[in-house]
Amino acid sequence: MRAWRVEQLSGISALSLVETGEPAAPGPGEATVEMIAVGLNYPDLLMLTGRYQYKPPLPFTPGMEGVGRVVALGEGISGDLLGTRVLVGGRTGLLAERTTLPLENLRPAPEALSDEQAAGFTTGALTAWVALAVRGRIKAGEHLLVLGAGGGMGLSAVSVGRALGATVTAAASTADKRALAMAAGAHAAVEAARISPDFANLKGSCDIVFDPVGGALVQPALKTLRWGGRYLVVGFTGGPPVGLPTNVALLKGIELLGVRAGEYGRQDPDAGRRHIAAIDRLAANDGFRPQVGLVVPFEQAPIAFQSMQAGVLAGKAIIRIGTA
Repeated sequence: MRAWRVEQLSGISALSLVETGEPAAPGPGEATVEMIAVGLNYPDLLMLTGRYQYKPPLPFTPGMEGVGRVVALGEGISGDLLGTRVLVGGRTGLLAERTTLPLENLRPAPEALSDEQAAGFTTGALTAWVALAVRGRIKAGEHLLVLGAGGGMGLSAVSVGRALGATVTAAASTADKRALAMAAGAHAAVEAARISPDFANLKGSCDIVFDPVGGALVQPALKTLRWGGRYLVVGFTGGPPVGLPTNVALLKGIELLGVRAGEYGRQDPDAGRRHIAAIDRLAANDGFRPQVGLVVPFEQAPIAFQSMQAGVLAGKAIIRIGTA
């Protein structure tokens, strides 16, 4: 069996494709999954240099979401699960040909999603749902500004926001990314310049800002919020966290809300299950489809990481491992 391994925290160059032993045989409450595809997320990239809040011990195999088929089951588990196409979740470990996991890390893949869409579905959709429906308490008709709207996370927020009845403005750095955001359901798209971004035309018009980028976008985006607006801090793909002018929060009654969808489920497992059920309903009933921007074969996984690091990728990066 082959797997991608990280032996030292030196970035993408540290990734190596190695032959490993087969994963452990599944015990009670476990299953072995043959992976079909893995979707990359920004935390996967940060972990290669130890810059993510979760720091797996070395050596480790990257990959936190994907899709596969169940090929072996632990004692006492119904054989009906054999051959089932499942969504797979874990903090690491999925960028391998096979893996053994607790059943709680698996769930049936929505039939409406292709393998590539399924591989890149959960993290973006779950984060967007927890951010908008739970933390942001979004209401139909409210105006949502999505930053980084051409990336996998931003595109998920565009789609979820549209499904929840918001008027969605997508901010992205290139015309291709803005076009993809419009295809995902945005009502309008604006340029988000990497240097000196300017959202003057949106000043005081937005109810919610969804921000997975940070950096130079923060202060201009804050100015788009009207009285009682909510600013959702999702991530920092644009660089280290920046200082916030707390006087603006005071004067405009703004709420600053941190969003960690996975941690929310770990802190409140019942709520976590409700959130997962909600996004699966979106995929089944409301036409939510992850926007896939790049698919590479297993042997070329570093190319997907490089594309994400360069900031040029529009949509989700998927690594194809096996066949359905």
